Amino acid sequence: MTSDKIKEVMDACYLAKRVRDRLPALPGGVTSSHIHYLDTIRQLESIKDKVKVSDISDVLGLPRPSVTKTIKDMENLGFVKKISTKEDGRVVYIQITDSGKSLIDKYVDEYFTSLSKELSDITDAEADVMIEVVEKMYVVMSKRKK
Repeated sequence: MTSDKIKEVMDACYLAKRVRDRLPALPGGVTSSHIHYLDTIRQLESIKDKVKVSDISDVLGLPRPSVTKTIKDMENLGFVKKISTKEDGRVVYIQITDSGKSLIDKYVDEYFTSLSKELSDITDAEADVMIEVVEKMYVVMSKRKK
């Protein structure tokens, strides 16, 4: 890739951030990270019975202490609840509350279903290429920052 093309890709990344900034406004106290975590927990719940902080950390590629902090914030807001096991009190499972499910319904399911109709001229293959390029760029840029 030429340096001019890299600049175009970086400009597209900037534009992508601006696209993301146009997501619907969230209610007070709710962050886009909360929505992302809730969606991740829901996906994990669909494939396993119980979800731990370590599962969320592994899927999101984030350190466990950061995930633990966000989960605590979400618990304080009533979006998730922690359930300790009787066998080992150190093992804690995370479960989405009804309030958390309502957020996912509105800000993930309903919004993206409506958006998908407006973006129907973009094929899954085109989207997959974009995702792959962004992921490759992220890996390279992450290594350079260190």
